Amino acid sequence: MSSNDLPIVVAALYQFVTLDDFETLREPLLNEMKRRDVKGTLLLAVEGINGTVSGTRADIDALLGWLKRDSRFAALEHKESYCEAHPFYRTKVKLKREIVTLGVDGVDPNRRVGTYVEPEQWNDLIDDPEVLVIDTRNDYEVAIGSFEGAVDPKTKSFRELPEYVKTHYDPTRHKKVAMFCTGGIRCEKASSFMLDEGFEEVFHLKGGILSYLEKVPEAQTRWRGDCFVFDNRVTVRHDLSEGEFEQCHACRMPISTEDQDSERYSPGISCPHCWDSLPEKTRASARERQKQIDLAKARNEPHPLGRDPRAASAGR
Repeated sequence: MSSNDLPIVVAALYQFVTLDDFETLREPLLNEMKRRDVKGTLLLAVEGINGTVSGTRADIDALLGWLKRDSRFAALEHKESYCEAHPFYRTKVKLKREIVTLGVDGVDPNRRVGTYVEPEQWNDLIDDPEVLVIDTRNDYEVAIGSFEGAVDPKTKSFRELPEYVKTHYDPTRHKKVAMFCTGGIRCEKASSFMLDEGFEEVFHLKGGILSYLEKVPEAQTRWRGDCFVFDNRVTVRHDLSEGEFEQCHACRMPISTEDQDSERYSPGISCPHCWDSLPEKTRASARERQKQIDLAKARNEPHPLGRDPRAASAGR
């Protein structure tokens, strides 16, 4: 069975579009998701919509059709991957100040953004030695995989990227900048910020890494490693099938099979990344959460893994 034949569709979607009435959209959108048994989280703000959801082919198509009946969402795009079961446990629609949190006043992708680059043309762009290629994702994502030669800003959250750019780069010297992220939203907003800072030629990967992995043959790829995703699959491979990484429920870092074989790994409680750094209060909370997960598994019930504070701020 190919990944495309798996029963659950995972749709990552976003659109920067002015929604002056975004608060009133929450309840009808949530009701439609629940009616269709679509799980996951969608964010609404004045600047647009963002999120990842899962459901059967029919339910995802129905939700997308419902959204696009609003003319403001007519151009809504999404990226798909597939899995055996829902990678989410809950259905949520949240109201936010930003659909991806950069934290810089005045940055408005609805006003202007950088130049979109189709995945099929991305290799030619980043092979240009005059192009500065920046991975706009966070350190734990970059550690799993990235494009050859890309700069890792080593940020803990998207909010840290503006200061990194201001500290390390100069519009008078860095004439061409190419940016990328998981699904396209972070690099689109970052490109708007870069233009406001005076950078003249700013490019970003249309549809993000997920679109690149879908459209560029593996034999031609400049991608190395897996791609971190914000659901229970943790990572996907180049063919968008589920990767082998798990996630530490204590520190939320992706953990490899080698990490899981370490004596410093205790399921749900610690891993080689956090075994000696977590406060005791956090560790006690992790122990209690793991106890609840084990009990839920024993009863064959859904077992929420706890809120990942980074997912809401990182975007896609």
